[in-house]
Parts: sequence; structure tokens; C-alpha cells
Amino acid sequence: MIPLTDRNPTSTFPAVTLALIAANVLAYFLFQHGTVSLGDPSTPEYLCNLGEYAAVPRELTDPAFELGACGDGAAASRWITPLTSMFMHGGLLHLGGNLLFLWVFGNNIEDAMGRVRYLSFYLLGGLAALALQVAVDPGSKVPTLGASGAVAAVLGGYILLYPRARVWTWIWIVVLPIPAVIVLGLWFVQQLAFGYFGLTDPTAGNGESGGVAYFAHIGGFGFGLLTVRAWINSGRTVRGRRHASR
Repeated sequence: MIPLTDRNPTSTFPAVTLALIAANVLAYFLFQHGTVSLGDPSTPEYLCNLGEYAAVPRELTDPAFELGACGDGAAASRWITPLTSMFMHGGLLHLGGNLLFLWVFGNNIEDAMGRVRYLSFYLLGGLAALALQVAVDPGSKVPTLGASGAVAAVLGGYILLYPRARVWTWIWIVVLPIPAVIVLGLWFVQQLAFGYFGLTDPTAGNGESGGVAYFAHIGGFGFGLLTVRAWINSGRTVRGRRHASR
């Protein structure tokens, strides 16, 4: 199922959501010099195309380990990669999929929180997502990157605040309006299933399957689900109900 848009109008212009989309696009095409793909993930050139700003779990858990730099450049500090990795992507499909979900669901969360709180929520959601992935597989040398952990936090917030909002969703050859709780609930169940298979598959990295860090998605979604109400400004209305920060 691919969400295309939702029936959930907002009262404010989604400036931060659009800025995040623009930042991800600019990072991919200008900073990473990306095209349709960054190349073969098994080659050193692929790692170089990541710009050395992806997060490597083992670098974050083992001070003695350094994945290394490409060419004559110096490797980025491991302590900034949890932030910079949120704006890096492994290919055009990876980028496009994340930004589609952010566009469909992010504007309503921004509308509910306000711009400053929404930006903080998004970034902390991305950090929480990476934290769970690192906790599941602390020795991994595979670079972790992408906006999906932060976007998953947005999805977790959306399913709690707007479970009955209709989401126009592409299923095979038809487009149907489906409640958000079904669309996002099935998405989350899928992440749990693939994460479990990644843990039990001896040929895969812990929590990964096909190169996807599913536990980052689970961590981001859980963060959004558990904390979204605490981020809503006092006096803001969510579907006609007033919520105080707590």
C-alpha cells in the first residue's frame, strides 16, 4: 500500500515539512552527488558516495573502531553522524519513498505541534530510531542512513492523533480512502515482522533484511506514538479537542 494524500486539512502552512523535504533533496543531489542510484553497495565507491556522514553502529559503540575515510578527505566525527545520517539516502527510490510519507503525514503533525516543536520532535525521533537500531546490532559496520526513522516518528504521532483520518492509498490498480489506523497499523506490523525475520535470519544483520534497518523504523514509530501528546502546544486544537502539554 502506498499513501498518496489524506483527507485531513490543516490550518497552517507546512513550512518545516517543506524545508525538511528540501533539505533531504539538496543533501542527496548536491552533497552526495546522487542520481538514480549511488551504485553498488558492495564497493568502496558506494561508501564514499555516502559522504562519510552516515552513522555506523560500531563507531558509536566502540571508540577504538573507525570505518575510515575516502580518498584524501577526513572522516566525519562519529558524534555528528546520528544527525547528518537523517539527511542521507542510498538511492532515488529510498529518498522518494521517505519524502512521500513525510509529505502526506508531516503537515498535520506540524499543524498540531507548531513549527519549533515539530522540528525538535522530528530530529529526536530520528535519534531515537537510530538508538534502537544500534542497541539491536551494536557491532554492525554497515552505514545506517535515511530519513525513515524520523519519518516513522511522524507516523507514530499521526496514528495516535488522527486514527480515523482517511488516507487515499494506492493498492495494486486502485486508489481507496482507508483509515490511517489501518494504513499505518499495517505498515508498523510489517516493520515488526521484517525486523523479527532479520533477527532470526543468520545471513542478515541483526534487525536488517535486504539492507533495511527495520528496528530504526520501529524505534522511531514507538517514539512518536509514546511522546506525541507531550509535544502539542497548549491551546492548539487537534480535531476539535484541546490538548495541554504534559
